[in-house]
Amino acid sequence: MNQFTSGFWDVYIAVISVVSIVACAIFLKVQSVRKSGEAGTSGHTWDEDLTEYNNPLPRWWAWLFYLTIAFSLGYLVLYPGLGSYSGTLGWTQLNQLEEENQAASTRFGPLYEKFAAQDVASLAQNREALAIGQKLFLNNCAQCHASDGGGGRGFPNLTDSDWLYGGNPEAIKASITNGRNGVMPPLGAAAGGDEGAKDIAHYVLSLSKRTHDSQRAFRGKERFNTLCAACHGAGGKGNQAVGAPNLTDEIWLYGSSEESIIETIMKGRGTNMVADGASVMPAHKDVLSAAKIHLLTAYVYGLSRQRTGNN
Repeated sequence: MNQFTSGFWDVYIAVISVVSIVACAIFLKVQSVRKSGEAGTSGHTWDEDLTEYNNPLPRWWAWLFYLTIAFSLGYLVLYPGLGSYSGTLGWTQLNQLEEENQAASTRFGPLYEKFAAQDVASLAQNREALAIGQKLFLNNCAQCHASDGGGGRGFPNLTDSDWLYGGNPEAIKASITNGRNGVMPPLGAAAGGDEGAKDIAHYVLSLSKRTHDSQRAFRGKERFNTLCAACHGAGGKGNQAVGAPNLTDEIWLYGSSEESIIETIMKGRGTNMVADGASVMPAHKDVLSAAKIHLLTAYVYGLSRQRTGNN
């Protein structure tokens, strides 16, 4: 990869940029001047009497083009555009972002601090707070959990009462602040291969009263207690301390089909980001202030309360 990070590319980009602008100026100059002794027409005629004249470009148009060339050269002197050259003004996207964030903090900071002094349960019923929380959610969470918080395959639904790590304000705030890294280890051979995984899958299906093979479920129960109960519990009720899902309800993160469950058992989840979707919940403590996380917590906390009718 050294060839892509060497100083050669800086020089290459700078030369191409300058040569392109200068070449445009030269071409414009050539096209704007008629050579002495040059014929007045190009020799092209249409419809017997429609003749194409070989005239220079209009002066007003040429000067506009010259102005764009001058602007381009001035821009490259003032701003970054020539490889690693940073420009005389020292402008960067990062500096501009920091300035805009600082201006926004100065303007909206007092509003966030006002809400930060209130508890999450109260904010979850405050329309003004929820309106701000919704905007924070749409900007930072909707990409995974959907704009309505309904989630998707591999991304938890935030509008129900089922929580992997707990649905109280403290647990939700911890998830947003520090992130989560849920991993279901691949059992593979430990599960007894495809047939053993199928037995476990049918036992898992039986836990939620879904259609299953009772003989396979009987055989799978022992393997489940040996391999899975440490996280999901002997009855499959899950464990919020480690983010192990409850297997006895009707809520499934990756699907409830026999094939999906066997795939989870054999390959695990959280080990393949392409196949597993989210699995990793990124930490937001370096992206959002504590006051914003507090508001976002109230919004997420209120999503499930709105649907279930809890207060």
